[in-house]
Amino acid sequence: MRDADAMGAAETLRGAGTTGGAGTTGEAGRMRDFGGIVERSPARVVRPGSAGEVADAVREAAARGLRAVPRGLGHSTHGQSLTDGVSLDLRGLTGTEVRGRRAVAAAGTTWREVLAATLPHGLTPPVLTDYLDLTVGGTISAGGIGGTSHVHGTQADNVLALDAVVGGEPVTCSPAVRPELFDSLRGGLGRHGVITAATLRLVPAPERVLSCTIPCPDAEGALRVQRELRADHLSAQVKPSEDGWEYEVKAVLYGDGAEPPPGTAEAEELPYPGFCDRMRPDVEELIALGEWARPHPWGMVLLPASRAAAVIGATLAGMTAEDLGLSGVILVKALRVGRVPMLDAPEDPVLFSVLRTASPGCASVPEMLAANRALLDRALAVGGARYAVDSVPG
Repeated sequence: MRDADAMGAAETLRGAGTTGGAGTTGEAGRMRDFGGIVERSPARVVRPGSAGEVADAVREAAARGLRAVPRGLGHSTHGQSLTDGVSLDLRGLTGTEVRGRRAVAAAGTTWREVLAATLPHGLTPPVLTDYLDLTVGGTISAGGIGGTSHVHGTQADNVLALDAVVGGEPVTCSPAVRPELFDSLRGGLGRHGVITAATLRLVPAPERVLSCTIPCPDAEGALRVQRELRADHLSAQVKPSEDGWEYEVKAVLYGDGAEPPPGTAEAEELPYPGFCDRMRPDVEELIALGEWARPHPWGMVLLPASRAAAVIGATLAGMTAEDLGLSGVILVKALRVGRVPMLDAPEDPVLFSVLRTASPGCASVPEMLAANRALLDRALAVGGARYAVDSVPG
């Protein structure tokens, strides 16, 4: 177990949601997450290199009366991965082993690294996040939603077993072994133990995909396309325009010989690895522009499908492009959730994500947080729920 010096831990978030260092910190050791809104000074930052070292760190924290909080790349947006206690930087737990139709990945492994290990076998995780540079442990702890979640559920739905440290002891759990613990860790945001490795289900990977853009008149139209269209990967985006807001669905079909569905305005054939890594050029540009390092007050709610269009329409009716930020994004994703008890979601859920960036000349962080609070209140009023890595004032 390595402790870096206090100067390393005093670094704040820069770039793609990473911490600036690990080690024992003093009062000056402020840390931020990707949201860039909340700061914490951990009493100590530890970077373990094995599950045994995680267990040692958890026991030592408990002996000092401190809570040990796991942290991967810190991509939460309102301090969920931060602590005043012991911060466990799990980026030293990496590696993926492919075993037939499953892969065992250490918690600090990114989904990019998992994919690099599985694709030579012609396999892929069934659900990938849009942004690959997030850790396995981090997204499973949050649930993990992707473009294929209408077919396969969340990433947490596709976990076969977990290794974790609970109460200072390494344990293994699965649907058959310690099932209650297994359920509490998936989507549990690290509150019930520290995930150290995950056994992931794999499916055959396509060689190429056909990515199609389908314009839609409104939220109801975008949701209708997602309900009725048979596609392997589906999501909708809402963009500001001179006339208000424009809706479009991205429908992706796997395999050769796919035909664009009705209503397609644009279609592009891509190799599957390139499609999975489609965000890389955008992120590189945002980093160069300074937008990636700005505060990200994200509002994310899970809505019942029957009420989703009304909530989305009411939310956007009171918004302008300045309320979203220069690089902000609005996503609408119909999905299904299997048995992930810790993920609070209505039946037949729709994820509505208002991913704001506090750009210069746009709404301020307090104004964006207030808008997120209003969105959550609107969602709760119709039986919806928050997606727990969002930015909503407590």
